[in-house]
Amino acid sequence: MEASGDTEESPLPLALTSFQVSEEFGFLLPDPLTELPAPYGPWMDIAHDLPRLIESHQLRSRVHQMPQLSTQHLRGREELHLAHLVLGFITMGYVWQEGEEGTVQVLPQNLAVPYWEVSQALGLPPILSHADFVLANWRRKDPNGPLEIENLDTIIMLPGGESLRGFILVTLLVEKAAVPGIKAIVRALGAILQSDEESLHRALEELAGAIKAMSAALRRMHDYVDPEVFYSVIRIFLSGWKDNPAMPHGLIYEGVSPEPMAFSGGSAAQSTVLHAFDELLGIRHRQDTAAFLHRMRHYMPPAHRAFVEEIQGASLRQHVLSSGDERLRAAFNRCVSALAAFRSYHITIVTKYIASAAARAKARRAEPGARAGSSAGKPPAALETQGTGGSHIFSFLKSVRDTTREGMISA
Repeated sequence: MEASGDTEESPLPLALTSFQVSEEFGFLLPDPLTELPAPYGPWMDIAHDLPRLIESHQLRSRVHQMPQLSTQHLRGREELHLAHLVLGFITMGYVWQEGEEGTVQVLPQNLAVPYWEVSQALGLPPILSHADFVLANWRRKDPNGPLEIENLDTIIMLPGGESLRGFILVTLLVEKAAVPGIKAIVRALGAILQSDEESLHRALEELAGAIKAMSAALRRMHDYVDPEVFYSVIRIFLSGWKDNPAMPHGLIYEGVSPEPMAFSGGSAAQSTVLHAFDELLGIRHRQDTAAFLHRMRHYMPPAHRAFVEEIQGASLRQHVLSSGDERLRAAFNRCVSALAAFRSYHITIVTKYIASAAARAKARRAEPGARAGSSAGKPPAALETQGTGGSHIFSFLKSVRDTTREGMISA
C-alpha cells in the first residue's frame, strides 16, 4: 500500500499520519488556528461580525467594500484551512443574507478569487462543507482544558446563536467519539494481514464501542439545539447551490469562470468516519445512494478521501466468514448493529429537526393573517424534504440504514 511507509518494520498496513489523521483527534483538525496573519485582517473583521452583518442586511455591502487580497502570504495547511473556513462562512452569509427568495447569481471577484485559490490549494470545493464547519471550526476556551463541550467554542459563527454553536460542537463530539474506531480500523487490517484472530476480535470490540459512543454524543443534540432555530435560521446557511430549487442555475464565481458552478451544501454524508466504517465492514449501499455518497467524498480533504479509498475492498467480512470463528462473527455483527443503530438515531434527529419543524413552519404559513415578513430568517421551503447536501432526505437515510442492517453475517 502506497501510503504505508515502512511496512516491513510494522504489522500495521497503514499509518494514520500519512492521511492527515490524528491519533488524538481523528479527522478533526488538531487545535486549529483562530487568527490569520495581519494582512488578512479585512477577512477576519467581517468573519467575526457575521451574525450582526447578516441580521442587519449589511454583509453584502461590506463584502463589496472588501479589498481583494492575494492568497500568497498564507503559509501551511493550518492557515489555509482557517482562510477556507473564513471565506466559506462569508460566502454562505453573502449568498443567503436575504433568504431563499433574495439569492444572488454572482459571487464578487474580491471574495470568489481568493476563495477559489485557497480551495484549489487544499483540494476542497469553494463552499462551506463539513471539513470547515465542524472539523476546522473549534477551539478550547482553556487551552489546557479537556475536549468537552463546556470547554469548547467555535471560531466563526453565522446567525443561530447558542443553537448553532451547539450544533457544531455536538457534531464535533461525535467525530471525537469516533477516534478509537478509526484506530481500530488500522488494527483490524493489521490483524487480518497477520491472521491474528485475537487482535482482530479486540479491534472489532473497540470499533463497536466507538460507534456506540458516537450515538451517545449525538443524543446531546437535544440539550443544545432548538429545532425551531435550526430549521428557521441555521439550515439555510448550510444549503448549497446544487439540486437546490432556490438556486437552480448555481453560482458564478466572478473572475474564476463565466459559467455558473454548482456545489452541494454541508452534509453529515461528508464526514469521513462513516465512509471508513462502511468500507471496513463491507456495507454495500444501493446504486443511487452509493452515487450520492461517492459524490460527497469530493467534499472531504483529499488525504481523508485517500484513507477511505485505501480501506476500500478490505477483506474483513470475507475473513470473518472463512474463519468460521463464532466470536469474530458476533463481534463483527455488533459493529454492524451499532452502525445501523447510529443511523436509526440520526433519522430520529432529522425527524425532529427537519420534518417536524417543517410541518410546523408550513402550518404557520397557512394560518390566516400570517405575516409575509422579511425573507431573511424565513424557513427555506425549497428544502422541506431535502438535505442541505441535496439528497431526498428520508428515502436516503432509510436506504443507508437498511443496507447497513443487511451487512450482518447470519449464523
